[in-house]
Amino acid sequence: MTTVKTLLEIPELRLRLRTGAGQLGRAVSRIYVTELPDPSRYVLAGEVVLSGLLWWREPGDAAPFVAALARAGVAALAASGADTGGIPPDVVQACAQHRIPLLEVPADLSFAVITERVVLELAAARGREPSGARKRLLAAATEDISLPALLRQGAIELGAPCWVLSGTGRVVAGTAEPPEDLVAHFVPGREVTVHDGYALMPVGGSFAVPWLLAVAQPDPDELAAELAELVRLARARADQVRRMSGRAAEPLLQALADGGPVGDSFAASGLPVEAEIRVLLARAPDDGPALAAEVLAELLADARPLVGVVGADAYALVAGPGNWMRAAGEALTRLDRLMSLSRFHLGSGGPASVDGLHGATQEARHAVELAARRGGRIELVAGEDIAVHQLLAAGAPDELRRSVRARVLGPLLAYDAAQGTDLVHTVRVYLECSSSPTAAARALHVHVNTLRYRIARASELLGVDLNDFVTQVDVYLALLVTV
Repeated sequence: MTTVKTLLEIPELRLRLRTGAGQLGRAVSRIYVTELPDPSRYVLAGEVVLSGLLWWREPGDAAPFVAALARAGVAALAASGADTGGIPPDVVQACAQHRIPLLEVPADLSFAVITERVVLELAAARGREPSGARKRLLAAATEDISLPALLRQGAIELGAPCWVLSGTGRVVAGTAEPPEDLVAHFVPGREVTVHDGYALMPVGGSFAVPWLLAVAQPDPDELAAELAELVRLARARADQVRRMSGRAAEPLLQALADGGPVGDSFAASGLPVEAEIRVLLARAPDDGPALAAEVLAELLADARPLVGVVGADAYALVAGPGNWMRAAGEALTRLDRLMSLSRFHLGSGGPASVDGLHGATQEARHAVELAARRGGRIELVAGEDIAVHQLLAAGAPDELRRSVRARVLGPLLAYDAAQGTDLVHTVRVYLECSSSPTAAARALHVHVNTLRYRIARASELLGVDLNDFVTQVDVYLALLVTV
């Protein structure tokens, strides 16, 4: 049996015990990498959780993270303080409080090396020496953490082409051209889905967007499952890099969100100064900005976006040409079948030069607010598709919107409520038909004289002339500003 004490005694890992000396006899089932602030949905009893502490921002962040590990019954937390200036004191305190052994990972030690050594130790403890093929796969994962290299070795060992596919339909990596739309045939919840001679296996991990390992074999063996596990670890390492890149982008994104100067922060972002840039803003009201950022990064992966979180919003900056909103919409349609997003709203602004980034950000913010007001579970709105009057209406604060609506439409709203009529709808259709009684009557399926009577009654209630152009603009904007 492999225990926490066993791992401490592996000399090449150089792990240092920070707290939990009384719990070193805990059995270890596997190793699991995560950087989620709340890993509770993914961790299991007996796991050693390996983390670079990218979720830690300030004192107090450790308590909920470690509490989630304790509830799951994990064996230990192995943490690297390379990006936090050492292990933060509140991480040590939280582990001591919840009786979780804390193993400090040397800053110069790769997670790939730790993973390989722990996997080998677990295999030996189970009484089965890893096969030559398995050893070669582990060596490939350690020596070259790129997915293409790992899949090339996997295809050699399996004797069959293989691919990693995103739930969006994107080919993340592969050894040949995959069959078209394999992801559409995957059955969520199954360990293996077989379709037309191909096996689809989920790549696990604490990720919102699922990845699948596809192998050109109808009956994959244990080695394929091992390859899926190594893909999971490679993805976790890549996700660490993405999160670190997001941290580097935070000053620029914060400046865009606050309306502050972007000069120095833009120069540090690595974005090309001469490029036209689109701003995309995503909100997942029920799941939080970290999940929204992961989904956004996956939707736009081919564009190599700069992704980060500011407050409740996830931002992506994309340089260069491309209809990224259309691509994101198509990817979300595929993804919706495989994942459990309850609500996801996406808006875009631009393209814009550096000097126009603030305007593009405002446009993206108004677009995502309009997407939210549409009421659908998943909504996308491109700023360039919003009419000017809609854009102006979307930018008004909720308090102002309520005030304008009540002041301009109050008598009409009260009349409809009291009489059970819908003159508000009649007025809106009339204005959207360019004030044409004939066209509006046709749209409402009423006689034109009935339409004229209703508009006259609405004008009387509002105390205005609905045939006056300026009045029409005021009334129509008030009709748009629903809260």
